[in-house]
Amino acid sequence: MLPPKAFRGVFRDDASACAVYSEAAGIAQIIPRAVAIPADADDVVTLVAWAAAANLPLIPRGSGSSMAGGAIGDGIVVDLSLLNAIENPVPGATTIRCGPGALRNAVDVAARAVGRTFPVDPSSGAYCTVGGMASTNSAGAHTLRYGAMRQWIDAIDCVFADGSRAEVRRGAPPPHVEPVQRLLAAAADFMPAERTHPSVHAGVRKESSGYGLASYAASGELVDLLAGSEGTLVLMVGLELRLAPLLPVTASIMGAFDSLDGAVVAAGLAFDAGASACELLDRTFLDVARRGGATVPVPAQAEAVLLAEVEAECREDSAILIAALERGFRTAGASEVTLALDSATEHAMWELRHAPSPILSRLDPSLKSMQFIEDGCVPPPRLAEYVRGVRAALDTHGIRGVIFGHAGDAHVHVNPFVDVRRANWREQVNALLCDVTALTVQLGGTVSGEHGDGRLRAPLMPSVWAAESLGRFAAVKRAFDPQGILNPGAKIALPGAHAVEHVKYDPSLPPLPPAAREALAVVETERAYDRPRLDLLAEAEARLARTE
Repeated sequence: MLPPKAFRGVFRDDASACAVYSEAAGIAQIIPRAVAIPADADDVVTLVAWAAAANLPLIPRGSGSSMAGGAIGDGIVVDLSLLNAIENPVPGATTIRCGPGALRNAVDVAARAVGRTFPVDPSSGAYCTVGGMASTNSAGAHTLRYGAMRQWIDAIDCVFADGSRAEVRRGAPPPHVEPVQRLLAAAADFMPAERTHPSVHAGVRKESSGYGLASYAASGELVDLLAGSEGTLVLMVGLELRLAPLLPVTASIMGAFDSLDGAVVAAGLAFDAGASACELLDRTFLDVARRGGATVPVPAQAEAVLLAEVEAECREDSAILIAALERGFRTAGASEVTLALDSATEHAMWELRHAPSPILSRLDPSLKSMQFIEDGCVPPPRLAEYVRGVRAALDTHGIRGVIFGHAGDAHVHVNPFVDVRRANWREQVNALLCDVTALTVQLGGTVSGEHGDGRLRAPLMPSVWAAESLGRFAAVKRAFDPQGILNPGAKIALPGAHAVEHVKYDPSLPPLPPAAREALAVVETERAYDRPRLDLLAEAEARLARTE
């Protein structure tokens, strides 16, 4: 396949280059038709206009740390990582401009240099891009205080499906480009119904499933609709992000609970008390940590552990806040409470949150961590029911799993471990997914709190959204992308698609080229998502050549 004549970036369609872009952090593998790495925003315009004329699908991608399969697909993968410039903010600045390929932590470092912070902090912040975060309406541990990505975006520099380019900015009129005009015309029909029957899961605090129509209806800002759209409506080539005041002092607390219900009550008290973060570690998580030799400084009978953090201007204020949390934890039934009032003790305390990660990598190689029920979020009063239900579903299907997550938001991550040697492993996976999806719906939750629908959860949308909302989502997609070339199959499933297919751990898959397989192994084992894939490929090819 030949690239557009005016394209100045890298364009490759050889087997190894395509293979190294066939996977992201989730469970899926799809070999693309080609890989394009634009040199700048003008290159993106050239590429999209060419793809529109040739009716070729484009799959935009940042670092590939996404979980739900939105960064891979049968088309041309567009790696936007070179669009990573960050404008240095001036002292007193309340916003920062950057490219979609800028890494989250790099943006935060630039903000902290002028006494501000970029507060949306997924655990992948060291290697995820802000474009990917904007595309999935990403969140993180501190969403409890700061909310998700959508509200921190002031402007998006967009390339639309027809190759036109315009900025969408809060407080400014919508740009006069055809895709936006089609959306406005379509919205005149469906927005009255959206305002009276919004596309939300009532009581859920985090949502990255579907399109942000409810937010758009409430604010009238097109930015709110584009945030969380997973590259299915526009390609983002620039962002202006809002910054928050930097609170310099933190303190943390750990509470062990003999019941899930007590932990849920304490999480609610943490939210009410203004905690910036509140994380749940279920007993499944604690058991894995213990078996792997990690120090778990809580009673063996604990059903759950809560880790919470407060932020303040000074030590005195943080001490007052943490004392209030301690009283709340004890009132809720904590059997043991530990405080961390200095940074070294805090760091040691929060290490427990990450303890199982290296342990999981050392499990039986036939047990694969398949994160396909990893983003459920329910109304906070239903959190204990959700965790118990997930535990029961894992037991029913004979699958081990680790449960943890953002307790203050009732947002739960699950790592099921599937033995791919079993002839019926696919049936196990599909049955577990079906049961947990039904549980989520029963409890009034969403299947995606912060990671997006991607291709993994798009086929589940009819189970978790009302038909009226699905119709509105489809109308939005048609307005922006009538040809369906932008990330087809993500967010809105293609006909016949299934949630669990193209699983990269499937032993029956044909092998990838050796250098590509080695490069992807480096990404997975070293969390090297911020490393350019083609550089990793070249290094692997050189190593293999030396051994021949």
